[in-house]
Amino acid sequence: MKLDAQAWRKRRGIARILTALDSASGHVRYVGGAVRDDLLGLPISDIDLATSFHPDDVVRRLEKARIKAVPTGIAHGTITAVADGQPVEITTLRSDVSTDGRRATVAFSDDWPADAARRDFTINALYADPETGEISDYFGGLDDLEARRVRFIGDPLTRIAEDHLRILRFFRFHARFGFGEPDSEGLAACTARANDLMALSRERIADELIKILGIEDPTPTVALMIERGILKPVIPEIVSAASLAKLVASEKDSGIEPDALRRLAALLPRDPVIAADVAARLKLSNKARKRLAAAAAGELGENPRSLAYWIGQESAIDRLLLAARSEEAHGLAAWTVPRLPISGGQLIKRGVTEGPLVARTLKAIERAWVTEGFPDGEKWESIVSEQVGSAKGG
Repeated sequence: MKLDAQAWRKRRGIARILTALDSASGHVRYVGGAVRDDLLGLPISDIDLATSFHPDDVVRRLEKARIKAVPTGIAHGTITAVADGQPVEITTLRSDVSTDGRRATVAFSDDWPADAARRDFTINALYADPETGEISDYFGGLDDLEARRVRFIGDPLTRIAEDHLRILRFFRFHARFGFGEPDSEGLAACTARANDLMALSRERIADELIKILGIEDPTPTVALMIERGILKPVIPEIVSAASLAKLVASEKDSGIEPDALRRLAALLPRDPVIAADVAARLKLSNKARKRLAAAAAGELGENPRSLAYWIGQESAIDRLLLAARSEEAHGLAAWTVPRLPISGGQLIKRGVTEGPLVARTLKAIERAWVTEGFPDGEKWESIVSEQVGSAKGG
């Protein structure tokens, strides 16, 4: 296996960066997810480079080539090079000196196998020579890639002790790349150390969970995580994947794109208070918290369009899909929510007295308009005339 080195070099900004780092000398290689995905025939997004040059030398070389160098993770040897508008992360080879499961202290080196040994999974520890495309594989990653097997490098318990987030990453990578049952040693280690997740920030947990739920069908993986008690220490409210399975089916039936936050709502009890509490613990945005709470409320009413008007189109679609009403969700997704075609100023011109009465009349018109199905023409004028007359008569 090898990469098409010339095709990679044609990517925006790459040739300039490789030249600045003297790629012909063997001091720099492609590494990580881009190499893995290319070998699997998947689209490549971000490209990362590993180098034996010290971070200071990397910066010096980039600046000499007039390439912007941003010290995005300088303590861990990471420099982001921006060439022709394209950012590329360049990280100096390193080994862990100490780690507490959340962060590590590293030492820089020129030892490629040592750098590979500190990575999480064998399929993520593949390096490619930018001149020839030849792959450097120190831990059997190519065989695991061919078998679609996600396997920790070395002892799984040691890798998890270095970074507890690797528990969730193990399941995410299996859901995305794995075939069949997960690696038994890795699964056993993750099960044994699930409580270690409690030491992580909830933001990191939320980020990884959202990535898992964004996979095409994460149901089997999530069900396995629940069975093994992986989520119990941090989100004990998640006890079943049954609703998730139904939602995934509804999304497919409706033709609506999968949505990780909606899928999280499916895993939570239909209780807005609980949903909001979980969202707060995970440090989700205010918008995400409101959306989860709205989805958990569950009420649908008789008219999906009215629901969309009052709570928002996105939240209404969430509720419909969670209720397995995929056909209605599909129709609602293609509908444009209208705006109330009258303002307070226009009511005043029609003779409604300025002040609170204008707001009350406007609200009465809005309720009637939505209830009647957003009519226009004579029906709309009838609603306005009736409410204005009532306001003036009162």
